[in-house]
Amino acid sequence: MVVVTGAAGFIGARVVEALKARGTDVASVDHRAAFDGRPEHAGLDFGQRVDVDDLGGWLKAVTITAIVHLGACTDTREMDRSYLNRVNLEASQELWSHATRAGIPLIYASSAATYGDGALGYDDDEALIARLRPLNPYGQSKQDFDMWVLAQERAGHHPRAWTGLKFFNVYGFGERHKGRMASVVLHAFDQVQSRGFVSLFRSHRDGIADGHQSRDFVFVGDVVETVIAMLDRPPSRGIFNLGSGTARTFLDLTRAVFTALDRPADIRFIDTPVDLRAQYQYFTEARMTRLRDAGFARHPIDLERGVEHYVARLSRAAHV
Repeated sequence: MVVVTGAAGFIGARVVEALKARGTDVASVDHRAAFDGRPEHAGLDFGQRVDVDDLGGWLKAVTITAIVHLGACTDTREMDRSYLNRVNLEASQELWSHATRAGIPLIYASSAATYGDGALGYDDDEALIARLRPLNPYGQSKQDFDMWVLAQERAGHHPRAWTGLKFFNVYGFGERHKGRMASVVLHAFDQVQSRGFVSLFRSHRDGIADGHQSRDFVFVGDVVETVIAMLDRPPSRGIFNLGSGTARTFLDLTRAVFTALDRPADIRFIDTPVDLRAQYQYFTEARMTRLRDAGFARHPIDLERGVEHYVARLSRAAHV
């Protein structure tokens, strides 16, 4: 049995979907209300459902083969450090300790938010991790767990196999519940449908034109395939980037949405909200060498094709 935490979340639900399609026995962990309260989960078989508040006791009573830990608060606007420490750090530490005692593999979600403003680049060389400076408490909570993991490994307290994945900007079906934190693809789709044009943030940095802020956008299907491959053939250890390896602009992304909808592009610019400006990343691009060398990075789907797949599924869901 594979345990997936954050199973009712965006990436978690897609991982569960892929595992169940293979016939894998799955235990899905999340807040109980999240399983039934999101229309995008219609028809999804979560297998055995476990409320996150019951997880500690439940784990003591069952035998499992692996943990995919995707549960977290992913809101980059969350400023309550004690809450983030409890949900993102301490809960992850407990699962690490369980996987260590049980001798089973653990895959966990880190984040590209650990790279901060990118001053040190986006190289997942573990020797650089201690020097990273995240821009917000969410990123710091992910950084803190990465650092704790490496310290545990040095002390000899670690699972049989373990992997941390620094997700870059993941997009794809199943993220509507994230609201403001959902990808620009979803927001653009909704805006085109409701008003015929899309609003993007202006650039507030010299030398970067409006709409030319660039991110490493990675399709959720590529993320899921990597996670499944690691369950089939667990790497012995390591913290790896997981992106597409190529930065693309928000203009590229938004134009792809218009193309997928067969509509002429109408893109307008608005000021970036003041509360986001200090933590806004103007460029991210995953260095994928280590993951490829480990044998896990497939050739990623290109942005236009990924957006086309996503928009098609959004369109189907809108007509159900």
